[in-house]
Amino acid sequence: MKNQLIDLNNALFAQLERVNEEGIAAETLASEIQRSNAVSQIATQIIANAKLALDAEKALSAQLINRAIPMLEQRTERKPQ
Repeated sequence: MKNQLIDLNNALFAQLERVNEEGIAAETLASEIQRSNAVSQIATQIIANAKLALDAEKALSAQLINRAIPMLEQRTERKPQ
């Protein structure tokens, strides 16, 4: 995963395919459902975070705020390790 929303979308559809697999064994299905629940919970948080960033960008564009929120600014520079 490359940590972009399209990657999340692809992962969700891949998980859906695993759950919908024909002839899947009951134990495997139970395991995939459990995994799906975990993936869904994480995806919900990622989507909420993306919505927050989008809402902040909209507020900035509409001049409802006068500067970007530091936590939501995209960082392009990396510190040397």
